[in-house]
Amino acid sequence: MKKKANNYEHIHGWGIDADPLDVPSYPMKHRTENDNKGMIWERPAQQAQLVEILHSNERPTASAVFGSANPPAGLSGKLRRFAFKFSESTWTHWLALLVADRVNMIEGIGQDLKSGHIPDLFTEHGGRSELKYNKAGLIKKVAAGFAVATLVIVFNKIRSRKN
Repeated sequence: MKKKANNYEHIHGWGIDADPLDVPSYPMKHRTENDNKGMIWERPAQQAQLVEILHSNERPTASAVFGSANPPAGLSGKLRRFAFKFSESTWTHWLALLVADRVNMIEGIGQDLKSGHIPDLFTEHGGRSELKYNKAGLIKKVAAGFAVATLVIVFNKIRSRKN
């Protein structure tokens, strides 16, 4: 059997949702005229792109509707642009986005400090709830934080002695 470039009939289940009047979740349902009301819809009008919108490189354009409250900026924005050069099926894409989120959090703390606001990181990160409901877990986290900080300080002192 010769396969055409756009013919996917050889794949079991392909195009099962092609007919909007055929709802596979109700195969034995008695049909009425209002069964699919709301399922047949027009594509929404394309939202205006007033800021940079990052989208998957597997899509030719941005989706019709998207969020624009936090456009990419700074180092986290560069990391996000880097991530979207890769397919969503690669670890590079998702790891870069995770790192960008953490960098964005640090950038936000910097912006808070720059504007004169001192953030209450303990409360904002759920410290009160941890203290009330998970004291043992909080103690482990604090101990791990002190251990990592101690290792960094010791490593830097050893490194500075060698230079």
